[in-house]
Amino acid sequence: MQYNPNEIEKKWQAKWDAEKAFEPKEDKTLPKKYILSMFPYPSGRIHMGHVRNYTIGDALARYYRKTGYNVLHPIGWDSFGMPAENAAIKHGIHPKKWTYENIDYMRKELASLGLSFSKTREFATSDPDYTRWEQEFIIKFYENGLLERRTQKVNWCETCHTVLANEQVIDGCCWRCDNPIEIKELPGWYIKITKYAEELLNDMEKIKDGWPERVLTMQKNWIGKSTGLQFKFNLTDESKNKLNNKFDGYEVFTTRPDTIYGVTYSALAPEHPIIDYMLENKLFDEETEKKVRHIRSILPKDRQAMEKDGCYLGIDVIHPLTGEKVPVWMANFVLVEYGSGAVMAVPAHDERDFEFAIKFNLPIKWVIKPEKGELDKTKAYTGEGILINSGEFSGMKNTEAKEAIIKKFEELGLGKKVTNYRLRDWGISRQRYWGAPLPFVKCPKCGIVPEKIENLPITLPEDVEITGSGNPLETHPTWKYTKCPKCGGDAIRETDTMDTFVESSWYQFRYVSDFHKYKDVPFRKEDEKYWMPVDQYIGGIEHAILHLLYARFFTKALRDLGYVSVDEPFARLLTQGMVLKDGAKMSKSKGNVVDPDDIIKKYGADTARLFILFAAPPEQELEWSDSGVEGAYRFLNRLYINSEKCYNTNTIPQIDTSKLTKEEKEARRKVYETLKRAKETYEKTFAFNTLIASAMESLNALNKIDNKDVYTEGYWILMNVLEPIIPHITSEISEKLFNRNNFKEIKIDESALVKDEINYPVSVNGKKRAEISVSTSASKEEIIEKAKEAVKKYLDGKEIVKEIFVPKRMINFVVKG
Repeated sequence: MQYNPNEIEKKWQAKWDAEKAFEPKEDKTLPKKYILSMFPYPSGRIHMGHVRNYTIGDALARYYRKTGYNVLHPIGWDSFGMPAENAAIKHGIHPKKWTYENIDYMRKELASLGLSFSKTREFATSDPDYTRWEQEFIIKFYENGLLERRTQKVNWCETCHTVLANEQVIDGCCWRCDNPIEIKELPGWYIKITKYAEELLNDMEKIKDGWPERVLTMQKNWIGKSTGLQFKFNLTDESKNKLNNKFDGYEVFTTRPDTIYGVTYSALAPEHPIIDYMLENKLFDEETEKKVRHIRSILPKDRQAMEKDGCYLGIDVIHPLTGEKVPVWMANFVLVEYGSGAVMAVPAHDERDFEFAIKFNLPIKWVIKPEKGELDKTKAYTGEGILINSGEFSGMKNTEAKEAIIKKFEELGLGKKVTNYRLRDWGISRQRYWGAPLPFVKCPKCGIVPEKIENLPITLPEDVEITGSGNPLETHPTWKYTKCPKCGGDAIRETDTMDTFVESSWYQFRYVSDFHKYKDVPFRKEDEKYWMPVDQYIGGIEHAILHLLYARFFTKALRDLGYVSVDEPFARLLTQGMVLKDGAKMSKSKGNVVDPDDIIKKYGADTARLFILFAAPPEQELEWSDSGVEGAYRFLNRLYINSEKCYNTNTIPQIDTSKLTKEEKEARRKVYETLKRAKETYEKTFAFNTLIASAMESLNALNKIDNKDVYTEGYWILMNVLEPIIPHITSEISEKLFNRNNFKEIKIDESALVKDEINYPVSVNGKKRAEISVSTSASKEEIIEKAKEAVKKYLDGKEIVKEIFVPKRMINFVVKG
């Protein structure tokens, strides 16, 4: 027999297509499994990261189909976004044409891997009938107070010519192009994700057993819940006058009300409204203005890494409890987007405030001392202790004083206890063409008006010129001119398009219904109740905050609007590691890209699938290895050729174990251990690498025997176990030998797992010197005696001080002399 992967794989892919083998069933009495991998952006070619992601998901989908589940395993295309516009600018091709041509090409590439995706559920997020429902959701958000248009400071990427949400700014740079962002004040649309901050935190309890702890921690930190005191610093009369009475003070928030008596200055973010006003009205002297403008020109993320810097603003506030005058500074470490962009500074008990105070020779007031020992006044004391110099609260433990001081503020009407979040509302406006249009018009008479639902979808005009300078929708001669849905008068369409993360926040729901049949709903409620939540979601850790947080929020919002019934979209999450070559992420610039097409043409899809699952556990990074690929191919050759040693049968061979040799029993045990490991791998651990290794050991053990019954039984089981991983070759062998009757759940023969003998490593002074095999019925004395014989030369002339015997594990002799 000659293994010809190209011929075998084409045959089985055509057969599966003809049988419509991977479509979910309508029978909702069946147990279900919804297996979903994060859908790809149609960039033009698949890469090894795609191969890994989709092979993992495919293995799980195939396993659950085989074990009697109704499986939904869909694929789609995250098809709106910047790269299509960049291609239009660079190559003069329309974004739509570029996108859909790429989809066609990548669909064929994915199909060549034998991935068991449903074809009836495939869609692209740029399809008009997908946009139609997304626009309806956005209108419902607006009508229910979850979406508003407002002007505020935003993250602007000059390279991409668009606004970015906070979550899309990574270390001060654009998540897509990696260029630095700048802060601009612009109008835009904001989804009020902050309304769900508490539920997003609390519901982590519901998914903690199925999600990586690392991902949940990242989300928890991003939401950033903190409870403390919010109060107002009132400006002195002199300062109010200086600011032309435009401000009477500003709000601050602190998680350390216990240190309130230690305030010696207050600090504002460089972009605080008071500083904006002072700049606009020339209220700074020349030197101060120069300093302010210099610090504002530095990206916030870069400021955080710099030496503490700032300047006195020439204004003061009044301490709310002591009535003392407190100077107001601008400080480069204060962030405008956190809290109110203003802080109370307590240098004695905050390292950052201390560093700033030392630099500018500002007063330091100590208001907490440790319960034991003396204060070290050369640095900030941030530990717990007893209040001093704190009026009526002196002598209290600082942990108790927090609540007492908040209560005092509330009684005096000076402040209140509040919970703050780092999370900010999600800005979804993008000043680009290739995105879903926001379904609103601006009417001179009616203001902002949502489009009528019956007029959806609002689609993009195709006659546009994309230059990279500005949004072509803004300058389109006809598209933006429309009639107001409310009064019928002339109106202008909103020209901002939606952040593409909106599309990927609800796509998991679109798959649950055959939308070709049911066109009057985004998805049927009975389908959503049956299929959701996704049982297993698979994708990269890089989406921990962006996509995964947004998808959790969208699910809760759609639930509250009556569209869905679940609280969480994804019951279990697997974050697969990256595929590396030469220790680095594959990229064209590094010249280390491996093209999956080349691997499939040379070795076949099953080789690519086997290697990608064998080379490393799914969560870990995988180092590409050409020799590892060749090794996988050699194993498949052996698997195929050695199938000739089996006989044809429609049922699993019945084995008379009483007549088996030691080697035959060992081979059966290896095979059944692999079967037992398979269930655990597919349902719990996803340790495909150890499962494959076990299957390889089983084949090696089978090749040491001549018993056709045992050999055939071994293949019956191994083809079943390996089918989800290498479906083409196993289907071919199983069809020839077993009429594919072995592709069902196989009962484990527990008696085959029982060992007649146990192997013991034997050590002398902790160093392994031999290994013995003994009967499971042997006594301790018999085992020790056999062990001594095995390491006799290491014991001669020496005194055995101690014999260490661990049943079924190891033997060690401690000797001297």
